[in-house]
Amino acid sequence: MKRDVEPIDLERVKTYALADRPSKVGAAEFAGAWAAGGTFSAFLERLPKALAASDLKAVIAAIVAAYRGQYPVIFGMGAHVIKTGLGPIVVDLMQRGVISGVAMNGAGIIHDLEVAMAGRTSEEVGPALDDGTFGMAGETAAAIRQAVAAPASQTDGLGRAVGTFILSSGLPFAPKSILAAGARLGIPVTVHVAIGTDIVHMHPGFDAARTGAASYLDFRILAAQVARLEGGVFMNAGSAVILPEVFLKTVSLARNLGHRLDHFTTVNLDFIRHYRPTVNVLQRPTARGGRGISLVGHHEILLPLIAAGVIEALG
Repeated sequence: MKRDVEPIDLERVKTYALADRPSKVGAAEFAGAWAAGGTFSAFLERLPKALAASDLKAVIAAIVAAYRGQYPVIFGMGAHVIKTGLGPIVVDLMQRGVISGVAMNGAGIIHDLEVAMAGRTSEEVGPALDDGTFGMAGETAAAIRQAVAAPASQTDGLGRAVGTFILSSGLPFAPKSILAAGARLGIPVTVHVAIGTDIVHMHPGFDAARTGAASYLDFRILAAQVARLEGGVFMNAGSAVILPEVFLKTVSLARNLGHRLDHFTTVNLDFIRHYRPTVNVLQRPTARGGRGISLVGHHEILLPLIAAGVIEALG
C-alpha cells in the first residue's frame, strides 16, 4: 500500500563549513579552572564571558565607573535585604563613598530599627497571624512613633528622622543600621511608605499625616538625587512594586524640570523577573540611552559578590 505522505528526501540538503558559520560561544569565553589560594579578582576573571557572568561584571564596572566619575550610585532596596543580613554590606559601601543614596520601602525602617534595637528582626507570620499577635511588637511601633513625632521628620524626611533617633538613643546595634549610617555620614536614606502595608500602621498612636508628609519629603529628596543620575547607577534590590513605581516618577519629574537623563545604568536584583522592575527600572528609564541589567538570584549571594568586586576594583 502506498503511504499517504512520503518521507522528505534529504539527498539535496545544502551544508556549509563549520568554519564559515558565526558561533555565539567560543573557547576564549570559557570559564577558567580555579586555583587554590587565588584572589577574588582572579575568581571574577575566571568566570565565563557569557550571560549572567558578563552581566555581573558589567554591574561592577558600572558602579566603579560611577564612583570614579563622581556620579551617583543610588541603592534602592526592599526590606528583604536587611532580613538576609546584608545591612553591614550596604553600610560599608556607604562608608567607602560608593553608595551615595539609599531608598527603601516602609518595611525597611522597621527591620533596620529592630536590628539596631535588638540585633534581630523578622517573625513567623503564619502562627502569629493565627492568634492575632502578628506585627504587635510594642517597642518597634513606639520608637517609630517617637521618630515621626520629632521635628526632623518634617524638615529632613522620614529616613533621616529614624536614623537620627537610632543614633541619639544609643541603640546597641546601631553600627549595623543603614538608617543610622545615613544620618551619621550625611547620605540620604529615603523611605517610601504605602499606608497600610507596614506593621506599625496597626498600632494606636500611628500618625498617618506626619508619616505621609515625611515620606513625601523623602520622595522629593530622592527625585533631587535622580535628577543628577546622568552617568550614574540606580540599583533596585528586591522591591517588586513600590520602588520601581517611585523611581519611574522621579525620572519623569527630573526630565520635566529639564535635567539631562540620557545615559545611566539601572540594575535589578531579585529571585525572579517581575513586571514592574523590568519595565520601570530596566527598560523605560533607559530607553533613551544607557543600559538596564537584570541579575536573578539570592540577595545574600549577589550583593556581597558585587560589593567585593567593586572594592577589589577600587583597590
